[in-house]
Amino acid sequence: MLFLSRANPGRRLLALACLCVLSAAGVRTQAPARGAAWLEPYRENAARLIKAAQADDFAWQRLAELTDTYGHRLSGSENLERAVAWAADTMRRDGLENVRTEPVMVPRWVRGRESGEIVDPPRHPLAMLGLGGSVGTPPAGLEGEVVVVGSFDELRTRSADVRGRIVLFNAPFTTYTDTVAYRTNGARAASQFGAIAALVRAVGPTGLRTPHTGSVQYGRDVPPIPAASLAAEDVDRIVRLTSRGTRVRVRLAMEARLEPDVESANVVGEIRGRERPDEIVLLGGHLDSWDVGAGASDDGVGCIVTWEAARLMAKLGIRPRRTVRVVLWTNEENGLRGAAAYATRHAAHAGQHVFALESDSGVFEPASLGFSGSIAARNLIRDIGSLLAPLGMSEVVAGGGGADIAPIGQEGNVPMMAYLGSPSRYFAIHHTPADTVERITADEVSKAAAAIATMIYVVADMPEALPK
Repeated sequence: MLFLSRANPGRRLLALACLCVLSAAGVRTQAPARGAAWLEPYRENAARLIKAAQADDFAWQRLAELTDTYGHRLSGSENLERAVAWAADTMRRDGLENVRTEPVMVPRWVRGRESGEIVDPPRHPLAMLGLGGSVGTPPAGLEGEVVVVGSFDELRTRSADVRGRIVLFNAPFTTYTDTVAYRTNGARAASQFGAIAALVRAVGPTGLRTPHTGSVQYGRDVPPIPAASLAAEDVDRIVRLTSRGTRVRVRLAMEARLEPDVESANVVGEIRGRERPDEIVLLGGHLDSWDVGAGASDDGVGCIVTWEAARLMAKLGIRPRRTVRVVLWTNEENGLRGAAAYATRHAAHAGQHVFALESDSGVFEPASLGFSGSIAARNLIRDIGSLLAPLGMSEVVAGGGGADIAPIGQEGNVPMMAYLGSPSRYFAIHHTPADTVERITADEVSKAAAAIATMIYVVADMPEALPK
């Protein structure tokens, strides 16, 4: 996932202070500009889309239906396949066109039962989650002394202490990009020095004793070892004990296993363009999730708000020049095979994708839209952003994209956008049992749908395609 910094809040405060000084001095201030003249034909429909999106809690209720009825949706699970069928059927009822499922073979990893505890001193159950793709322990479990390291460099420095022990990576969360390497690569690094298992501090801010799962990657040059995430509070306890010179022993029992690949599918629905149907404006999120919580923020809500953008256009009878294509991707979490399959299937038409938007960063406020593309495209997107003033989102920040749109985007040199929810709120529940619909408000869902619908509508209908 791609996360970017917001606009400088200090600059906004300075501007507001200057405005207040000028007003107090009796200086007349200029009224805000209405925006680029070329947007005039789009204002009415943009206003209709925003009003319709915010008229009720339909989108939030649909998200609740998805998460309540189909639960968490790990690749290869029955829950995911039931959700795929529901999404395709519901898109047809919504009036979307060319609705279909595009088959994808996906990995099937099964968590099974798992537990962890400090056995000495004293006995203490650990809040843990096995990492996705991890191997299991022997049936009777495994037990070992814990070696705490704060970085890969410290692991190498203390390599002589690691053999036959459990390595705990205590890397405090800074940003997801900086910290996630310990989750993905920690087991491989520890195995190189003979560790029997690897534990990692939850990749997210300290919550309410919530561990965070996510993928682990093994190398071919070292044996795979069991890998799990621990809640920050449990890590801190172990660190305090070891810092006092106390030896800490942990016991792990994990039934995790990898089974043969199974068939899943990307779900596709469209509003066919009235004049240039072969030019594609692509948007979507990923329908799969980890097998804890309900996958509401990651990424059920991304699927719902992008799908809702198309549903609103269909409901209001808005048919833009270009085709609007919604894709609910499969297998983003532990393989990205849905993204790869889409790019392969549509490779011959990659250049006809004129824009791609992904929502896979949640919708928590304060939210923004991020964009990556040419200077010419950026200028047009800046203009379109002015239509989002009623939502408080007129400023489009730098940077956009996403894991699922990246393969086709790179193949077709496609301008890309991301809906960016608040990282601090998003990562507090990311990949945890706390990722449920109760954490998200109806207003946040409606606002995201309104912003995405407006942006997509104008890009799909403007006379010339967005410059690449």
